[in-house]
Amino acid sequence: MALPAIDRWPATSSSALLRFATVGSVDDGKSTLIGRLLHDSRAITDDQLAAVELASRRRGREGLDLSLVTDGLRAEREQGITIDVAYRYFATRRRSFVVADTPGHVQYTRNTVTGCSTADLAVVLVDARRGVSEQTRRHVIIAALLRVPHLVVCVNKMDLVGWDEAAFVSIQIGVGALAERLDLPDTTAVPVSALLGDNVVARSAAMPWYSGPTLLEQLETVEVEAAHDLARIRLPIQSVIRDPADPDYRAYAGRVDGGILRPGVPVVALPSGIETEVRSIDTYDGRLTEAFPPQSVAVRLRHDLDLGRGGLIAGVADAPPARREIDATVCWLGDAPLREGRRYWLHHTTRAVRAVAVSIAHRIDVATLEPDKDASELGPNEIGRVRLRLSEPVFADPYAANRATGSAILIDEATNETVGAVLVDDGDGR
Repeated sequence: MALPAIDRWPATSSSALLRFATVGSVDDGKSTLIGRLLHDSRAITDDQLAAVELASRRRGREGLDLSLVTDGLRAEREQGITIDVAYRYFATRRRSFVVADTPGHVQYTRNTVTGCSTADLAVVLVDARRGVSEQTRRHVIIAALLRVPHLVVCVNKMDLVGWDEAAFVSIQIGVGALAERLDLPDTTAVPVSALLGDNVVARSAAMPWYSGPTLLEQLETVEVEAAHDLARIRLPIQSVIRDPADPDYRAYAGRVDGGILRPGVPVVALPSGIETEVRSIDTYDGRLTEAFPPQSVAVRLRHDLDLGRGGLIAGVADAPPARREIDATVCWLGDAPLREGRRYWLHHTTRAVRAVAVSIAHRIDVATLEPDKDASELGPNEIGRVRLRLSEPVFADPYAANRATGSAILIDEATNETVGAVLVDDGDGR
């Protein structure tokens, strides 16, 4: 198949960065798809290609095994599956990309959550022979819960079903109905063969019945919305910076997670509730006239305050509420189930507090999307709505309003393992 002309690095300065994650069941072809996308868009260097060719021969493959482009860990190559999130970066003339290749196996759902948490778009692979599976539904639900704004359904291995349009349409309708129930705003379906390259970068001659975009065309042209809330100031404090040469210097360092900071802007310091204003904004490279997400800065305030790690600088008019209880959607990642009365550490931005699961409102049935209100626990990879009671307040927004300040993780007190991804629901929880 002849490849279209692709402009390589560097991308133009005006091209918007697109972060996307690939999800799907085991052996649906995610790693091969990403390898094909990088190969056909000429984003693989000669030495990388030589390494993949050598690894392919060592595995006894007749041709180039493009899945090895992303499956870099030895354990992954030996098992033939992806067990970690593999990040790759590439660019065309129209856009720069960060791609997260996530695991497909159900036991690695936590990695899927990680990959989708910062994504502007999710590429969901479905095997044309198998159709929509339970894991497909779980991945679409996770994308919806994490507010991923765009979904591309790649119906893969079309060559193995004889390029059958009916097989593609059946999956397109099934995932489309699921996306509609989950209120996903933008869903596109593309029939592809990652192994052969059809409709990945180059348009397929084997499927003349399909007139939509190729995968790369969709990735290059989809509109990227602002990933951060620019209206409400949010700066979680990571540390306090002092200058030995200037005893009067005190700055509060952290990453801007919302709003635009400027000198003179009125802010409130939480948890104290004391109002002040921004005096200056400093970085390693010098002073700024403004700062916006996701910049890391050191902010000096007009008044010296008792404010340290775990505190928050917010806008005076729209500061988040102090929550001692939160209702949240929880994606459970631990081996031991979440049960009412169990205690955990909750890490929210830079703040860590103890939390107890007060109640489980319901568990989502992945097959039907109906809430199971009789659920008494959440098992591995299950999703439900949980009320958490906290030892100290956190200053959280709804996840729908701010991904950074509306999310948290639960840590097992005994093992120190991350066991739950927490998405704060609407409501003040006070």
